[in-house]
Amino acid sequence: MASVLSNYMEKEKLLKQLQEELQALEDNKELQQELEFKDRLTALMTEYDKASKDVCELLDPTYTASKSGKKATSKDDGRKKRTLKVYKNPHTGETVETRGGNHKVIQNWKAEFGSEEVANWVIDEKP
Repeated sequence: MASVLSNYMEKEKLLKQLQEELQALEDNKELQQELEFKDRLTALMTEYDKASKDVCELLDPTYTASKSGKKATSKDDGRKKRTLKVYKNPHTGETVETRGGNHKVIQNWKAEFGSEEVANWVIDEKP
């Protein structure tokens, strides 16, 4: 019971501290200006039926959806494609092609034979 009470009291103390910090933020002039700007911008966007993406594209013509946090495809996110590695298990003769390290068969081999040994089983690498 004492641990539940002490936990409650600690949470109550943290809540009071957070409320004080929140109040200090609410009194901050800079925050008030940013909130006012956000409210006015949101009202304008609603008035003209525009989404945030539209506003970003209007202000920056080079803006793309991948910059907005949306998931981008490997073609347009600027990353290089991973190297295709071909592994051959010398014990079974089985071959596996993969571009990543999370392939189920490769993981099983690493668990059984060790990562260093399996790394030596790479017989081909293609870009």
